[in-house]
Amino acid sequence: MRMREFGRTGRSVSEIGFGAWAIGAAWGEVNDEEALAALHTALNSGVNFIDTADVYGDGHSEQLIARVVKERGGERPFIATKAGRRLPEQSVAGFSADNLNTWIDRSLKNLQVDALDLVQLHCPPTDLYYHPEVFERLDRLVEKGKIRNYGVSVERVEEALKAIEYPGVVSVQIIFNAFRQRPAEHFFRQAQEKKVAIIARVPLASGLLSGKFKIDSKFEANDHRLFNRNGEAFDVGETFSGVPYEKGLEAVERVRPLVGGDTTMAKFALRWILMFDAVTVAIPGARNPAQARSNAETASLPPLSGAVMEKIKEIYEEDIRQYVHQRW
Repeated sequence: MRMREFGRTGRSVSEIGFGAWAIGAAWGEVNDEEALAALHTALNSGVNFIDTADVYGDGHSEQLIARVVKERGGERPFIATKAGRRLPEQSVAGFSADNLNTWIDRSLKNLQVDALDLVQLHCPPTDLYYHPEVFERLDRLVEKGKIRNYGVSVERVEEALKAIEYPGVVSVQIIFNAFRQRPAEHFFRQAQEKKVAIIARVPLASGLLSGKFKIDSKFEANDHRLFNRNGEAFDVGETFSGVPYEKGLEAVERVRPLVGGDTTMAKFALRWILMFDAVTVAIPGARNPAQARSNAETASLPPLSGAVMEKIKEIYEEDIRQYVHQRW
């Protein structure tokens, strides 16, 4: 497993991390024993970065992570969590000092730690990025020792660019994959110049880029790939990266022939992300040991050729760009 510097924190993290949304909720039924085994497998494979949130299973994801860390002992992984989606309605006023303290205290309890490695504002309203007092509140929490670092998880490139104007922001989590390429145009360069870590989420476009889905694939009622396909519950960009399902399937078939050797399409899609030096860590999810092991194996794949990278860009420009590029 190769390591990359996590921005200005002085920490190094595995370039493949563990996204813990799927073991919390909203991806169908969760089997705790499988989830725990997946976490152990990822950590055994060299993964040392775990991303979660206080709302994933209403804290269940954080609690599972704490259980695994306690069972293992030894050096702790770098654990990033998020705060802000517990609000009944998103508003800047909701990110008050009292609310931030309450959310962070809850995560401290769930994760069974005295200080959180990284707290990320969880896709807050765009207007929040124009309120420096919110970031000052996070500075106070660092001074109090409740959190070691803070960053943001954003929906839009414009939000990311605004967020890194604040000197305390050490990381930005953003959707980036072969079907969401806009962040690489301008934001990546700005983040590198300011030594801001980039966490690439939704790296497989909610599984589209695994190449396993068909037009008649079925999803459980509690899977966001069914209930949020049109943005009914949260930003539609989080589901299939905002790409219409049928159009995404068509583009996948153009990508499939590019996958060489005995690798899988999922590994290929993750390797594409790692071709960008600005990316610190990609965080695919895993609900069982096989998925966790496969994700980690991506780090050992050779670089993709220039010709393959150009072809992926061409597919994006011709088939995907019109649906997502200017929206996020």
